[in-house]
Amino acid sequence: MPHLRENNTALISALRGLLPSESVLADAEDMRPFECDGLAVYRQLPMVVALPETVAQVQSILRLCHAHGVPVVARGAGTGLSGGALPLADGLLLSLAKFNRILNIDVHNAMATVQPGVRNLAISEAAAAYGMYYAPDPSSQIACTIGGNVAENSGGVHCLKYGLTVHNILMLKVVTMEGELLTIGAETLDSPGYDLLALMTGSEGMLGVIVEITVKLLAKPERAQVVLAAFDDVMKAGEAVGSIIAAGIIPAGLEMMDKLAIRAAEDFVHAGYPRDAEAILLCELDGTHAEVSEYILAVRNILTASGATEVRTAADEAERQLFWKGRKSAFPAVGRISPDYYCMDGTIPRRQLPHVLRRIGEMSAEYGLAVANVFHAGDGNLHPLILFDANKEGELHRTEEFGRSILRLCVEVGGTITGEHGVGVEKIDQMCVQFLSAELSQFHAVKAAFDPSGLLNPGKAVPTLRRCAEFGAMHVHHGQLPHPELERF
Repeated sequence: MPHLRENNTALISALRGLLPSESVLADAEDMRPFECDGLAVYRQLPMVVALPETVAQVQSILRLCHAHGVPVVARGAGTGLSGGALPLADGLLLSLAKFNRILNIDVHNAMATVQPGVRNLAISEAAAAYGMYYAPDPSSQIACTIGGNVAENSGGVHCLKYGLTVHNILMLKVVTMEGELLTIGAETLDSPGYDLLALMTGSEGMLGVIVEITVKLLAKPERAQVVLAAFDDVMKAGEAVGSIIAAGIIPAGLEMMDKLAIRAAEDFVHAGYPRDAEAILLCELDGTHAEVSEYILAVRNILTASGATEVRTAADEAERQLFWKGRKSAFPAVGRISPDYYCMDGTIPRRQLPHVLRRIGEMSAEYGLAVANVFHAGDGNLHPLILFDANKEGELHRTEEFGRSILRLCVEVGGTITGEHGVGVEKIDQMCVQFLSAELSQFHAVKAAFDPSGLLNPGKAVPTLRRCAEFGAMHVHHGQLPHPELERF
């Protein structure tokens, strides 16, 4: 057989020997839907797209690609926002869209086993009949898949109390680049050895292809209620966040939106948000009736003392859902008021929230670009949406520079360049800002342990030391040179 990496026709023919013909896409028009993820400024057609529907087929595809040096990019629903699923021109795009079944709901052990192509929201919908739900709820939960959630370690509006994806999964089944099927974790709260489950979560498709996930389920709380607070100053809203946490109260969700985001969401969803507010906080408390009543009163007092101009409690479940619908619709709502927007994702210590919001406002003026701030205020995960028009010459470049400045600010105040969107191709140079060369070398060593040939999602998430040296932002000791072995990735 000819070397498949240089022979598109031979690769397609070999794949059609493994899959039904309609599950192998090679025409440009058929592959166009796979050319990018949610970060559409980066686009690239793959060499070929494969859509397997069994684990055995995934294993066969990876063995074929490994034997012939063909790189592989795994893809879920394509809702990612960092270019993590961006295809390679000389590689195979492995779509897991057909892995869309909920395999088992184990009520007695409070867990569900699902395939990676199952939508996040579908898990809670299936578990609802048993009075249970899956806690992580990204804003894109109606469309994003659980496999992608694991790859990016997604969070959502309830991550403050219930954690990110890594805190809500028990076991993974993963296929290595060589086609070996691994079981990582166990159907228990812990398992011996290194915590490979946490290592795989957030690894952005660079270590293996996830083909099955066992998640934790939670019992629905007796009561959940949302308090909406309006502020005439963004700084006051930021300070109120710290005051709530300092009081020993851990809300189920604590979200913040600024004026631009409020108005966009209100025009789109009609959630009942106060249009004249400079910022709003959404604070959800859940638990028993007695607990929620006590916390609602305490939170209302804190918000009033923090300078809230209005404090409103959702009157019923319908209004609670409407408040959250406005928040979860903020991204598409902003899309209605600007030709384009660039969604950033950085995380900071909560105490730095007022300072960082003030600096983002100042940078907005410096770059001449408006920003709508929507974020998980409780855990410091920022999502500034930079509004721009890609049709205006130089505006995309200025937007990207603005975004990089925000991420540098996050690192400077003790935070990190991502909270849940991942690094992908978008933030790969900012990894050079955050990590030392020795740390990046360890990342590459982990990658090499799982994928020695460097064929799984190459060029994503972790930069080479040479790239960082060229970027000129890395803390490299004088005289230190990148190890040649690391340059393959």
